[in-house]
Amino acid sequence: MPKDRIPTSRVARTARLARLAAGQGTRRLGTQAANLTRDDPARRRALERRHIEAAQQIVSALGTMKGAAMKMGQVLSFLDVGLVPEEYRDEFQRKLGELRDAAPNVRFSDMRKVIESELEAPLGDVFASFDEEPVAAASIGQVYGARLADGRDVAVKVQYPGVAQAVRADMQNLGMILRLLKQIAPGIDVKATAEEVRDRIGGELDYELEAQNQRSLARIFRGHPFIVVPDVMTQLSREKVIVTEFVRGAGFDAIKEYDQATRDRVGEIVFRFFFGCMYRHHQFSGDPHPGNFMLMDDGRVAFLDFGLFKVMPTHLIEIELACQRAGHEGDGERLHEIWSETGFLAHPERFRPDKLLAQFRDATWWYVLDEEIALEPEIATQVLIDMSDPRSQHFGQMRHETLPADHVFGRRVEMLTLAVLSQLRTRANFHRIAREWMYGDPPVTELGCQEAEFYG
Repeated sequence: MPKDRIPTSRVARTARLARLAAGQGTRRLGTQAANLTRDDPARRRALERRHIEAAQQIVSALGTMKGAAMKMGQVLSFLDVGLVPEEYRDEFQRKLGELRDAAPNVRFSDMRKVIESELEAPLGDVFASFDEEPVAAASIGQVYGARLADGRDVAVKVQYPGVAQAVRADMQNLGMILRLLKQIAPGIDVKATAEEVRDRIGGELDYELEAQNQRSLARIFRGHPFIVVPDVMTQLSREKVIVTEFVRGAGFDAIKEYDQATRDRVGEIVFRFFFGCMYRHHQFSGDPHPGNFMLMDDGRVAFLDFGLFKVMPTHLIEIELACQRAGHEGDGERLHEIWSETGFLAHPERFRPDKLLAQFRDATWWYVLDEEIALEPEIATQVLIDMSDPRSQHFGQMRHETLPADHVFGRRVEMLTLAVLSQLRTRANFHRIAREWMYGDPPVTELGCQEAEFYG
């Protein structure tokens, strides 16, 4: 197969993944049998070796695919979920980071055909200049720099030819990919995770929908003191091509090397953007990953990529804020009442309010409790475990709770935002920031005062 083609055959893709999954299953059974005669340190070393092998195979599997599998690679590349021992974690994340950032080898002549077909005009008739080298790669497309006849610099995001078929094939194979991951992360709910990815990633194939999402947020944040959402060139945006204002800035890996004060400032802006969009504006990007924002030279942070997007009804937002207030105030009875009324608890009488409060706080303490926090990757790992993993002390009661789909998407944004902030090792009292929308309190940070003036 020519290396610049995106594999779309489910048969070929399934065969490749099946070999990987079967190999992992055999290794797991072999490890379990051998463990009967090993002491604890030996069992731990064997488990670590299996995790390392599985991590390498996951990287290999994701690296040969696009669409949904690539999206998983983006998430895993910065979310420290304890998949491998700590001493190997940097290498694992580096390899997955290469997946996240590397442009796939698709000939520009093929990408040009997509652009000209969508815009119904030769490239030279639409753009004054066009750089054929991509500046970035997304999970289903590439981004190019270009210039319009009026002198404006623009970013042109173009879908890979054949990516829609590849994504459909990935949707069929998604369960198998997740089962491979489950070999080293037993707490993953394969069915629920697959349904979530299937529900959301299909919308990413429609750039016209993404353009609509981006225009909504660009209007909200136009003139904002530290948040930038690039404008969309509506007349040049189609189902497979979206043209937006071009922005330049430092990427995630560079930001991680900046001083603590800069990282703290960027972290607060990231928190304000994703949480503020959700709780102030009831619409938000569902994809807080490192490739989707950059620090501009003037100190503002530009946010990109609005394919994964959610609009939340006001009454659902109010439920979430009421839960946060109850969690902060230590009011387990109120939390039990809210969850009972909204159907989160099918049999409320079986749940103790103090146990529900402990569960809720373990998942949200980093922004619900009034304290200064120095985030680090291990915190994101533990919160993820406490939210959904069998290793959580709350897992017994979580199995009997119901979380509606609307709220699932919000929790995903919370978790991924925490993961980004933890990778930046941001320090802040996030509760004091969150009180602005949680209680309507006046701001206590410099950025909060600037934002309050903007909204005022």
